[in-house]
Amino acid sequence: MNNPFITDQIYKDEDFSKLRLPKGDYDSCSFVGCNFSEGYLDNCQFLECTFEDCNLSNANIGHATFKEVQFVDCKMVGLLFEKCNQMLLSFSFKGCTLDFSSFISMSIPGTLFDGCKLRNIDFSEADLSRSRFINSNLDNAIFDASNLQEADFILSRNIRLDPERNQLKNSRFSREIVLGLLAKYKIQVIDQ
Repeated sequence: MNNPFITDQIYKDEDFSKLRLPKGDYDSCSFVGCNFSEGYLDNCQFLECTFEDCNLSNANIGHATFKEVQFVDCKMVGLLFEKCNQMLLSFSFKGCTLDFSSFISMSIPGTLFDGCKLRNIDFSEADLSRSRFINSNLDNAIFDASNLQEADFILSRNIRLDPERNQLKNSRFSREIVLGLLAKYKIQVIDQ
């Protein structure tokens, strides 16, 4: 049985935490102020959709497809993005809280994280090349065997990573962040 194809719909202030969003292919739809907390988005396809001011914390996104999806001012705590469909995956995050989420082993080059809370997030073995982390808090974020080539961290804060365990060629950091890259060496940098 094929999933229904829903296009150009606006869902506003709906609670899908107990009553699930029907499985379907959602094209150019907007979800505004909706609650998906601990709900089910698994096996749905979202194409060119926008989620704004939604709570998706701990939602099941297994096998969900996100193609050219924008998340704006959403609470997305504890999401396991590596369980979603990796085919044609592309999304951006602006003003979102993604604490305790994971992107383990994902290929998401060029992803935008603008003004996001990315605390205790796991980017292990992820391809984040050319991604932009703008005004984002990366406190306790895990980068291990991650591809961060040409990534932009200039305006982000609280980043700590091991330069020997990640690919950093042509990535961009502010002076303050570079100190976080050297933390494991326990050296002191003194400005005169």
